[in-house]
Amino acid sequence: MNFARQSIPTLLFMSLLPLLVISQNASNLRLQEDYQIAIKKTTEKIELDGNLREEAWKVADVATDFWMSFPTDGERVPEEDQTEVRMVYDDNFIYVSAVCRDDNNYVIQTLKRDDPTFWQGDAFSVVFDPVNERTNAFSFAVNPANVQSESLISGNTGRRGDQRPGRPPTGISAAWDNKWFSVVKSHGDQWIVEIAIPFKTLRFEPNKMVWGVNFIRGEPQTNSYHTWSPVPVQFRGVDLGYTGSLRWDAAPPDVKSNFSVIPYILGSNFKDFEEEGAPNDLSFQAGADAKIAITPSLNLDVTVNPDFSQVEVDAQVTNLTTFSVRFPEQRLFFLENSDIFANFGIPPMRPFFSRRIGLDADGNSIPILYGARLSGNLNKNLRIGLMNMHTKETDEFAAQNYTSVALHQRVLGRSTVRGYFHNRQGMVDGEFQGSDYNRTVGGEFGYRSLDGKWQALAGYGLSFTEGLSGKNGFYNLAIGYDTRNISFYSNLAGIGDNYYADLGWIPSGDHYDAARDTMIHVGFLHNFTRFSYTIYPENRPKVISHVLGARDVLDISNSGDLIKNDFSVQYTINWTNTSSFTLEGTNADFQLLFPFSFTDGEPLPVGKYHFNYIELRYKTDQRKVLQLEGGLQYGGFFNGDLTQYTIGARYRTRPWGNFGINFTLSNLEFPDIYGDEDLFLISPRIEINFSENIYWTTFLQYNTQRDNFNVNSRFQWRFQPMSDLFIVYSDNYAVEFWGPKNRALVIKLNYWLNL
Repeated sequence: MNFARQSIPTLLFMSLLPLLVISQNASNLRLQEDYQIAIKKTTEKIELDGNLREEAWKVADVATDFWMSFPTDGERVPEEDQTEVRMVYDDNFIYVSAVCRDDNNYVIQTLKRDDPTFWQGDAFSVVFDPVNERTNAFSFAVNPANVQSESLISGNTGRRGDQRPGRPPTGISAAWDNKWFSVVKSHGDQWIVEIAIPFKTLRFEPNKMVWGVNFIRGEPQTNSYHTWSPVPVQFRGVDLGYTGSLRWDAAPPDVKSNFSVIPYILGSNFKDFEEEGAPNDLSFQAGADAKIAITPSLNLDVTVNPDFSQVEVDAQVTNLTTFSVRFPEQRLFFLENSDIFANFGIPPMRPFFSRRIGLDADGNSIPILYGARLSGNLNKNLRIGLMNMHTKETDEFAAQNYTSVALHQRVLGRSTVRGYFHNRQGMVDGEFQGSDYNRTVGGEFGYRSLDGKWQALAGYGLSFTEGLSGKNGFYNLAIGYDTRNISFYSNLAGIGDNYYADLGWIPSGDHYDAARDTMIHVGFLHNFTRFSYTIYPENRPKVISHVLGARDVLDISNSGDLIKNDFSVQYTINWTNTSSFTLEGTNADFQLLFPFSFTDGEPLPVGKYHFNYIELRYKTDQRKVLQLEGGLQYGGFFNGDLTQYTIGARYRTRPWGNFGINFTLSNLEFPDIYGDEDLFLISPRIEINFSENIYWTTFLQYNTQRDNFNVNSRFQWRFQPMSDLFIVYSDNYAVEFWGPKNRALVIKLNYWLNL
């Protein structure tokens, strides 16, 4: 196979990169002239009660006449569904009020804070870009039951709906948590929300008189999203290229003291059943996090003896690839401004991935002694990230010190020139080990036009590891184009045989050799190309869109051996009632460079494999009390066959309870000695929301591939903003030969103190 021929689309579009600079769209600059809302200081006390009685609200500027952003754009929201937003401030808070007209037939998916289903129900959100450079922002959202959901938004949130099933949206971190206040009151034909956001919660320049801002409304009865400043249908409402302007009557007040400490105490009881005679491990632990605002736009996070036992367990998947699965970062300490460190490389090849710190390959925690993380804006164009973490020595792992530095310099509107340095250093008895290290360094230019239609990337990096020299480079190129109907993206990347990123994520470079039970590192070239065309029917009583697409994934080792080439075509229909159906066909060529086994039989031998398969996916109306989704994959799989069934069901008792179950059965059939296998993954989930501050979640996972049955039950009481009591029970059992592996009970209390 000729790699150059396969990469023609990428190379052709790369040649157009110099022309992109002239494609900046001045219309996006005009949005902040056309969509302005003034914010004035008030000395009047604002009471959050959902009534808007204060005189300050009566004289405040009003943002209304919202636009449709989905399922269509270019037209105003009907008068009966319009929204009116007002804003004022005092020395401590920004106040936001929204009058959301509706018929009182609300859809509230859950009372749980930051739940993934939040935006499947009625909701209102304000998005602040305090630096107004379209690189990062904050979103604060509330639903009619006063359930809150806050998120960090990066400058690249991608095309609406471009994520694969089960993957979170690009550029949106809903795991971020911070202190703010809200009250909602229903008035029959409308619901009113009042929000108070402390200046201490935001990161901003004190003298910046114009912020980027937008307001978003989700209206599930019509399956629509509305925005104040218009956002094209192909982009998400939070896209920072389409913000209006928030204009201050005076410079926002200086935050004179912005120092928060979040101490915790924890008691736990752990029992290891796999170690014969092991006693119960009773332990008491204490630690603290601190958030220190060096400037209003630059924050220092410090953690001492952190514990992340309250973080929800990873949702397991059946892995039928020859590489590891990437799970998202959920630990709060690593989330704020995480894009400064993480947004290098391309999605399957990242020089930095924070889960490499303090977690092993199976997601089990490695104790962290301390960590410090400085991140934010030095000025309006320069963002920086500095981090140092130190893990303890354990029976399985040596102590490690991790250092990361990242810089982002904004140029050409929404584009950046950026660089990074990451270092892992082994330690023994408190001394650095000169031969136990891995370092990576690199730089990139990331281009994005003001209207978001064009994007491009070019980067190069090097790694340094003791005993290795030469062939240690990593390069990446990418280009993308998005309009209302057309979406195109292609990247080209490569790593040298001696390129290692111990703080990164490059799964296709590590191959498991089943014959020798070891991992082999292989340098390779990677090309990913996708194209889709979306048709929006003019009269859309039932159908929102038809999407026709194609995708090709190509990996070739540096010695010229094919690793894989997946080519697929896809058709998706999206209905107005939120249901959808997808049909996908794939032609696959794989070459196993080393023996690999998917069953208990003999490993599949080294060699080339060609096979085809089809996939069907369907989900029902997500607004209904009972929601269903299912899928089927059928066809070849290496030298055998694979039939995979997926079924998901969720029953919602509005709004206090959610009861769901996901089921995956993968039937693998290989010839003769290579074996057969039925892999089961069953994941029931129960969520009871006693109020918007008290939740109980129980998550069960029965996974025959990992020979594990897991119970994780978590009770959370948020007794004050950002102050919680957690009671977490976890239990793990072996599946094949039934028996307990380990069991733990944790009680944790943390309290947010503003000093």
